[in-house]
Amino acid sequence: MAYDEDLANRVRELVGREPGVTERRMFGGLAMMLRGNMSVVVRGAGGLMVRVDPAEAEAALAEPGATATVMRGREMRGRVTVEPAACERDADLARWVDRGLRCARALRAK
Repeated sequence: MAYDEDLANRVRELVGREPGVTERRMFGGLAMMLRGNMSVVVRGAGGLMVRVDPAEAEAALAEPGATATVMRGREMRGRVTVEPAACERDADLARWVDRGLRCARALRAK
């Protein structure tokens, strides 16, 4: 399944100045990796998957359009799925991307 190229370009603009960001096909979409750690994925199914600090997961899940990420029937701790409508506005997308980058920055480089 192809990911939304327009959304990917918008995410690229937001992460473009961050040193150490690379792209990798992952989870059926396009992942933005920071020093080898996933920060944000433009999902093939639409929207985003965002890495969040587990301590902030509850607050992230309370935001409109956010749900727990489930893969193969198992909830992935520290990952939030954001539906496409919840990242249409530039400010909303920037907030989600920033959240993913902050989480990835706190991790040891791989």
